[in-house]
Amino acid sequence: MKNSTIAAIATAQGEGGIGVIRISGDDAFTVADKIFFNINGRKLADMKGYSAAFGKVVSDGEEIDEAVALVFKAPHSYTGEDVVEISCHGGVYLTKQVLRSVLDAGAVPAQAGEFTKRAFLNGKIDLTEAEAVIDLISAKSRSAARAALFVKDGALRRRIDGVKESLLAQVAHLSAWADYPEEDIAEVTDLDIIDTCENAITVLSNLLSTYDCGQAVKQGIDTVIAGRPNVGKSTLMNLLSGYEKSIVTDIPGTTRDIVEDTVILGDVILRLSDTAGLRDTADTVEKIGVDRAKQRLKQCGLLLAVFDNNSKLSENDIELIESAEDVPAIAVINKTDLQQNIDIEFIKSKISYVVYISAISGEGREELTKAVEKIAGTANLNPSEGILSNERQRIAVANALKSVQEAKQAMEIGLTYDAITVSLEDAITELLELTGESTSDEVVDRVFHNFCVGK
Repeated sequence: MKNSTIAAIATAQGEGGIGVIRISGDDAFTVADKIFFNINGRKLADMKGYSAAFGKVVSDGEEIDEAVALVFKAPHSYTGEDVVEISCHGGVYLTKQVLRSVLDAGAVPAQAGEFTKRAFLNGKIDLTEAEAVIDLISAKSRSAARAALFVKDGALRRRIDGVKESLLAQVAHLSAWADYPEEDIAEVTDLDIIDTCENAITVLSNLLSTYDCGQAVKQGIDTVIAGRPNVGKSTLMNLLSGYEKSIVTDIPGTTRDIVEDTVILGDVILRLSDTAGLRDTADTVEKIGVDRAKQRLKQCGLLLAVFDNNSKLSENDIELIESAEDVPAIAVINKTDLQQNIDIEFIKSKISYVVYISAISGEGREELTKAVEKIAGTANLNPSEGILSNERQRIAVANALKSVQEAKQAMEIGLTYDAITVSLEDAITELLELTGESTSDEVVDRVFHNFCVGK
């Protein structure tokens, strides 16, 4: 069946050095040759793959722009189809004019993510690698980009394939031994089944443990900076942000509302909220800010509880320490350049992670970074091994793990091999859905729904 030829602008909308219009499909060369005229007169269809030509884009006899056309021939292209990429001068008007001429020549507008979807359908990538493409595009940090790139290169697929192949081999052995008893097939042993299950459980459990770390790298952690007035919350906010995000004065209650920013600390993205100082106040506006701060404390993924090294613990400090028992927290002892009067031992007895900083000078930032990475789990994260990056992947691995555990339990309590085989087959089904080797159109459509047009 002949696929439609699709086209879209592949670069960001706006002014730039170049704009790229991507064309993919059975008639990609025919369409491109209608509007692109090589300076040497040669047709794009006659060129070798992985070659380029300089020429002009012409529509209705009118020259639109000079351009470079890149030629990729099936199956050696991103989509696995014939592909032409026309690079013209950047700009909203020119790129839209070139795209219009391509559509007038017979192409149809690409849907969101359709190029990558075709790459998946044509066997160029699996579903996890396709999802890594959008993760690469949306990466907000070096670590997020690296993690996505390793998955795009197949790191996660290889880990899944290893488990899947071992389970398939075990199921095949069980089936053959049960169905063809007259054949000379090695007997299935309980030890073989247990070993297969235990190895799969180890890999799948390790994969699941990467999910929260992956989210910290990819999406970031909702982080609240809290403490009583004048302990240095806003100064810490400015230190982490790298500029004066929050107003800093010696007047208590300066911060009355929540000030937000996103920063990268080590390998972790923190979605920071600098909150109003925690204290009893008769000021109506400040009280609203304090109430909002307390509400944020209950909802955050990480609490940076800031204390004044030079002051004894107050009732508000004690209240904050008690709140820290309900969420992942780091006690940040600020103003280390001053004499220590704070009860450090009491704080350590309540909060596992304690760091010392001078928010003004920046001293102690590295220790804070290490503590954040430990809590987020990224300190020992190796993205080159492949990590889970979204809820769809997490659910599939969790379900597969549960089925393998059920198979092992069935083995241990003496159930028949048929019951064990059913559980192992359920695990294989989940893994096949994870990679997209066997999945519904609905799942595939949902994966590509959030892609941008042109990718």
